[in-house]
Amino acid sequence: MAAIVTERFAKNNADQFLESFSEASPTYYYMFLGKSSSFNATNDGTGVSDNAPPTPIDDVSSEYYDWDNMIAAKRINSTDVSNVIPRRDYTIGNRYDMYEHNISSSNQSDSSASSLWDSTFFYVTSANRVYKVLDNNNNAVTSAAEPTSEAAAPFKTSDDYTVKYLYTLTANQADKFLTFDYMAVSSDDTAETDGQIDVLKVENVGAGIADDTYYMAVQGDGASAVAEIVVSSNAVARFNLSTGSKMSAKGSGYTFGTIDFSEANYANIYTDSGLSTAVASATALRSNSGVAITTPTINPIIGPRGGHGKDPISELGGHYVMMNTKFQQDESNDLAVGNDIRKIGVVTNPYQYGTTTSFTASTGRQTYAVLFSSATKSFDIDEKITQATTGAVGKVVEYDATNKILYYVQERFEDFGTSDGALVRFSGGNDITGATSGAVGTVDTTTSSSVTLSSATLTFASGYNNPELEPDSGNIIYIENRRPISRASDQTEDIKIIVEF
Repeated sequence: MAAIVTERFAKNNADQFLESFSEASPTYYYMFLGKSSSFNATNDGTGVSDNAPPTPIDDVSSEYYDWDNMIAAKRINSTDVSNVIPRRDYTIGNRYDMYEHNISSSNQSDSSASSLWDSTFFYVTSANRVYKVLDNNNNAVTSAAEPTSEAAAPFKTSDDYTVKYLYTLTANQADKFLTFDYMAVSSDDTAETDGQIDVLKVENVGAGIADDTYYMAVQGDGASAVAEIVVSSNAVARFNLSTGSKMSAKGSGYTFGTIDFSEANYANIYTDSGLSTAVASATALRSNSGVAITTPTINPIIGPRGGHGKDPISELGGHYVMMNTKFQQDESNDLAVGNDIRKIGVVTNPYQYGTTTSFTASTGRQTYAVLFSSATKSFDIDEKITQATTGAVGKVVEYDATNKILYYVQERFEDFGTSDGALVRFSGGNDITGATSGAVGTVDTTTSSSVTLSSATLTFASGYNNPELEPDSGNIIYIENRRPISRASDQTEDIKIIVEF
């Protein structure tokens, strides 16, 4: 049994994903940062290190672990997502494919693509204008300055490409959704008539035909399309809007069409665009009565549903979605600074800590925190911390020496969050000690109220503060392990994730 998953299926899935951000009962998506401590072979696998991060594992246990080392999360809003397509820049000297309705393994594009969506039939200019290539001048290289016209109708460039202007990236699209490899695609309705024919592709120019300009109705399921076929030096001239073969009338309603320019069909070949004067005879069509015509092959190119420009997202293969999130400075004290991150992920529909109520805030800190009444010195980032009597073990993510607040995580590994295999939470008034700094913090168990910081308020219960998101709630749908990325108090991380459906 032969079957395929079509481009429209992929596009439908991309559409459903995008819609889920803005529905009446939306899915809440959060991009999160994690893993402040180093990757190492003991915990993360043979050969693993910060210079060789592990490949994420898609299993139940790993999702729990992703929560253990999560540091902070930020909501991805509907304005932070967009359909995107592969970026192809206009460059003089490049060859670009032309749009064809029937690219396949048996009818590859000029660049040898077996699918329209893999072919190079569109490009973006330095001014962020996006054009669709309707004809590539018989696969010629570009030789002229990039186009600038935003005319609705297809037009010929100075190097004889025929292109259709589609849209211009807005400043916001360029900022959020333009990378070296991808660019935003939007639905600007600059469409032509549904089912009209703009381009003829002359696959075989033929031979032995009398020089003249001929006209033929395109046969198919549409109406009123008339091809203007120019014969010069006894062969059909290739498509060109000014000097070659082209459409005299583009018609409408075509999903398929044919042109039969053969001696046997001379009665349907005309010398006027109104199709009133047919060629006199098969012999009259010949350049020499004693030489038979080599029949040319002329194929009308059928446009997409609605016409070129009706739906650029579908026309250009917009089954990719980009999510863009900017983590700016400390984001109201929710983002740790002064440490590294090694993990980026996306979680859907997490709960508020200790509840089954959806978390909907803009940002959330996911570290634990403890407030000290005093500390002998500052704690070092990433150092192991322990607590007398309880046996609790953790790793420092950040230390606020001004307010004497220690932020930490407890991972599942020995000396990272467990001792003798057991995970014990920090609690009570016993001192907390740093393994490398030698710092000793005395827990302020008298504080069960809010502490106002420069950009936020933290609420402590007997000196302790929990994360904002309930661990292991929701669904982690994306994980990426990276080399360390250092975060500073004046720093912004601009993270873009591309999902292909």
